[in-house]
Amino acid sequence: MPSIDLAFRLNGSPVPVDHGYALYAALSRILPELHESKDVGVQPIRGIYSGNGTLHLADFSRLILRLPDEQIHTYLKLAGKRLEIDEHPLSVGVPEVRTLHPVARLRARLVTIKGFLKEDEFLAATERQLEQLGLKGQTQLGTRRTFRVRDKQVVGFEMGVTQLTAEESLTLQEQGLGGRRKMGCGVFVPWGG
Repeated sequence: MPSIDLAFRLNGSPVPVDHGYALYAALSRILPELHESKDVGVQPIRGIYSGNGTLHLADFSRLILRLPDEQIHTYLKLAGKRLEIDEHPLSVGVPEVRTLHPVARLRARLVTIKGFLKEDEFLAATERQLEQLGLKGQTQLGTRRTFRVRDKQVVGFEMGVTQLTAEESLTLQEQGLGGRRKMGCGVFVPWGG
């Protein structure tokens, strides 16, 4: 099952920088099937940081869902809907389908693995997951980050994986690493430079 990115235009008010769980909750209210899905990832919304933990939407801001191409029809229902992200209303526009392209360098804004909070243990856990996927890339741990899930703070790390073959790159983009992919974690995108 090849995966694609389904990218919807967004309009509306600024959103919190820490919006992963709230976005997942808003999407689940419209599409309850997202809650049960094991193979859908939701990328964090990109915008322009405006201070006070807030992102303003820009022309490049999109709601991007990574999913198997056979599930596109299910998620097209989001077009034209209104999302409430922590009381910040957003209008979901027309989507475009983007194919995944193999690149040697990928990064994820945040990867979380339950029970692994220290850098060395976390890195060892991600390398075990890469090995289980049959991937041999070089891992680079970035900034330690936290995000809110209900009333708890969850710890993770920014992560890069380099020296990937074309096949490895597509596998990592489709499978991701760690958990909470529907909340913006473990979804890998091309890494410039």
